[in-house]
Amino acid sequence: MAVVTEGLYDFDTFDNKTLFEDLFSGDENSSDESEFDVEFTCSRGTGLLFSTVFQPLAYSLMLLLGLTGNGLMLTVLLNRRGLLRVTEIYLLHLAVADLLFLLTVPFALAQMVMGWVFGELFCIMVGLLNRLNMLCSSLLLACIGCDRYLAIVHAVPSLQSRRPRNVHLTCLFLWLMCLILSAPNAAFLSVAEVQTRQTCSFHSHGIHAKNWRLTNRFLTHLLCFFFPLAVMSYCYTAVVFTLCHSQRSLEKQGAIRLALLVTAVFCLCWLPYNITMLVETLVELGALSKQSCEARVRLEQALVMTECLGFTHCCLNPILYAFVGVRFRGDLLRLLVRWGCGRVCLPLLRAPRSSRSSNSEGGTTTINSTLV
Repeated sequence: MAVVTEGLYDFDTFDNKTLFEDLFSGDENSSDESEFDVEFTCSRGTGLLFSTVFQPLAYSLMLLLGLTGNGLMLTVLLNRRGLLRVTEIYLLHLAVADLLFLLTVPFALAQMVMGWVFGELFCIMVGLLNRLNMLCSSLLLACIGCDRYLAIVHAVPSLQSRRPRNVHLTCLFLWLMCLILSAPNAAFLSVAEVQTRQTCSFHSHGIHAKNWRLTNRFLTHLLCFFFPLAVMSYCYTAVVFTLCHSQRSLEKQGAIRLALLVTAVFCLCWLPYNITMLVETLVELGALSKQSCEARVRLEQALVMTECLGFTHCCLNPILYAFVGVRFRGDLLRLLVRWGCGRVCLPLLRAPRSSRSSNSEGGTTTINSTLV
């Protein structure tokens, strides 16, 4: 899933006042309170249907699909955890990161309805958890791209480096780095009353909280979108180039399509949100002229809609990275049979499978299996 957004760890987006949060996360004695009151009233009036209908429905659907897909992926991988291939270890960590992120969504849904009622400790914990797992999810996608690049472009030289122990150490380092980058949220997040409602936001430490929020946005653009996109683009381009020059004309077609699809879906899911958030930041910093109340509300609604589009990527990860694999799909269907859906699943289990293979990860696997 992955870009870190303000919607789930700042929570103001869900209340249609993200554009005005600097008025109360900065200097508490700001003289702009009356302006905030006017803008907030306009925001609440014109965006009521949007915030009470679209947002809860969109995030509820995302929560249902994400928990189902990532839950199944995690269950299948844990059932054969002793036999996981290198890429599947990354997928295991990706499923954990996406699931932990999705666990923060119910708090956001509750925030939409009744404000923040979970107290200061949960405000800090949810904000930290959201930031940590969104960062880790995005960087894990870059790692998966690198692993596939090594497995296909440098198959023989990478055999020593692509060992399970090294992969686990890489993932551990990734989690620790993301935890360090997420830690400032614990210092700046707090609960305060704004317009008669309790909100979990960057209320603490005045202007320093606002500076961290802007820094957070920069890190969001860099580490959660542009860096993973650059890595994925380079790695999958090299994979496609290598496969185009291979002798396997049938297998490589599906693998090439999958490589292009993985990159395109990531870009389409998160590019609109990054563009919208950049525009909003420029408005807050005064680089763009101040807009009318209606225009500001439209921009904020666009931020929520593009954010929702980005969040759907955590629902698509199981499909893009796991369910397309023949081996994974077979394990999933067998698991579903054990759960009692034999009449539906057994015909699929008996479907013919491709036997064409290539040498990868030191064993015989299909090209598609190497890619997913």
